[in-house]
Amino acid sequence: MSKILTIGSRRSLLAQTQTNIVRDLLLAAWDNLSVEIVFMDTQGDLNRHDPLPAIGGKGLFTAELEAALREGRIDLAVHSLKDLPVEDSPGLTVAAVPERADTQDMLISHRATRLEELPPNAVIGTSSLRRAAQILARRPDLQIKDIRGNVDTRLRKLDDPAFGYDAILLARAGLHRLGHTALAHAHPIPHTAVLPAPGQGALGIQARAGDADTRRYLQALEHSPTRAAVTAERAFLAGLGGGCSLPVAALGVVEGNELALQALVATPDGRRVLHVSGSAPSESAQALGRQLAVEALAQGAKELLSLFSSQIS
Repeated sequence: MSKILTIGSRRSLLAQTQTNIVRDLLLAAWDNLSVEIVFMDTQGDLNRHDPLPAIGGKGLFTAELEAALREGRIDLAVHSLKDLPVEDSPGLTVAAVPERADTQDMLISHRATRLEELPPNAVIGTSSLRRAAQILARRPDLQIKDIRGNVDTRLRKLDDPAFGYDAILLARAGLHRLGHTALAHAHPIPHTAVLPAPGQGALGIQARAGDADTRRYLQALEHSPTRAAVTAERAFLAGLGGGCSLPVAALGVVEGNELALQALVATPDGRRVLHVSGSAPSESAQALGRQLAVEALAQGAKELLSLFSSQIS
């Protein structure tokens, strides 16, 4: 007897592409499975103009899908893992993390191939505090200008002089998933310059915690090294307070059974950047992330959090 699983997806092209990736993985893993997709609008998709921190942050892209899961209207939801809060929503869990895509950010520009080559006071389009802080730490002269919209919209805005962008910053994983693998003006930024967001490049497949049947099907998609890496990265973020409003970056890399984690916390203007790093066996991913968070707080992240929170309250 054929089993039917229903996936909930945002309507954006990237979300649909990522959902199709998971659908294809499921169909390849199970002969007795049929997969249906239900599309939904989220508040983050409906409001494409205001900066994300001003309208509630990344959770705006997940709330409607999570409600549909709890109500049983869908069996699973596919998210960019970096968009999911670090704590599981009540009754839900990240049931599978497939193998991760590339974690680098990309400089998209017709004027330079590296951050160092951008002209003085160039205007950079990004809606990410993390990206902005790290490039300002290297180039404090650059001008940050918020940019919203899907990947193709942002690429069009870069090409239209009316918007005034000299460059934009995008995740390499998203570009490649959408087929933009040969953009002549897209240049990878090394991790030594810009570390990714916790979970960047990874997909998180969310299901009901008590739905053992669906979770059994999803286990075929689980990639243990990716799970260990993103667990450490997200544990670092959680150790800072979970909903940390400061720019935070983290990258875990697994070689054999060893997990290396590097992470940072910065002020939005990039004037202060705290770096921490460490390693541990992969099975200690959670502890490693928490340990580095403690080290970051001891080095001054706690004061930065208090200062920044008082400035925005």
